[in-house]
Amino acid sequence: MALHFFKSVAFLFLFYGLASGRVLQLPSIGISMFGFIQTIYVDQSGFAQFQKIQSAIDSIPSNNSHWICIYIRPGLYKEQVTIPVDKPFIYLKGADVKTTIVIWDAHESIITSSTFGSFADNIVVENLNFTNSYNYPPMIKKNPMKPAVAALVSGDKTSFYGCAFSGLQDTLLDDDGKHYFKLCTIEGTMDFIFGGGQSIYEDCTILVNAGSIAQGFITAQGREHPNDTSAFVFKNCKVIGTGKVLLGRAWRAYARVLFYKTSLSNIIVPRGWDAWNFKGHEKQLSFSEAECDGPGADKLKRVKWEKKLSKDMVESLTDLSFINSDNWINGQPFILLN
Repeated sequence: MALHFFKSVAFLFLFYGLASGRVLQLPSIGISMFGFIQTIYVDQSGFAQFQKIQSAIDSIPSNNSHWICIYIRPGLYKEQVTIPVDKPFIYLKGADVKTTIVIWDAHESIITSSTFGSFADNIVVENLNFTNSYNYPPMIKKNPMKPAVAALVSGDKTSFYGCAFSGLQDTLLDDDGKHYFKLCTIEGTMDFIFGGGQSIYEDCTILVNAGSIAQGFITAQGREHPNDTSAFVFKNCKVIGTGKVLLGRAWRAYARVLFYKTSLSNIIVPRGWDAWNFKGHEKQLSFSEAECDGPGADKLKRVKWEKKLSKDMVESLTDLSFINSDNWINGQPFILLN
């Protein structure tokens, strides 16, 4: 394996954090900052160990038990990237979300079409753009609207910082496990954040691109039974874009979504939510808003069955402990937070 150990990496991250005014969050797992991280470099120009992201992932041994950083230099990486279930503890770091782009154009199957698929536990991704180009951007690509996933996230304890997910239908499959999205941008038109994940989206931009259809849907959450702990929680986010869109519709019988302290633009359809295939069973659904603002936050014309959560329930869903009861987020390596 072409793996190299660089003690200077931690120093460079520290210097960057201090110089840019960002806060460096160090691991709380009792391991020296200079003694546990390996770094693999990916560069399309050939001046690194690997030219493909997948090749770098493939080089990591199965059942790896210590954090390994894959640093991806700027470029348009035309490849389908998968982190298999037996390769945990990978920190996938792009140079810059605007210039480090992973792109693929598969469609139809939500499982096999994803540009990026992450199936292992304990994964961190930062500063990467994942795009499914089958029908994106829509002003150029005229293919019919079909499921075309940009990212599938199915492992537990997975977080994304400063990433972008670009597509039209089914952009982000937040499938299963506890997930954290911070300062990310998710773009789409139809059910473009969907799945059964237990996830908090904090300070994210939800970018709607629904100008070419009558109306779109932001979420299609997949909570399947009343004891299922999954939910999509949008905290301090903003919803902007073009066209008209509903906040969500029920993909499964007990779907749960909360928009909290989120800015909603005038693209929100006044009724807000749709029961989809569960009409007549709306009491099972938990679609909620709390302390949102903006022209789309007026709830006078919302569906009557929108849930009114108690203050305690809102606090329990929006507190980081909802996904972080065992403190896994604070145990991740070298996360640069604004």
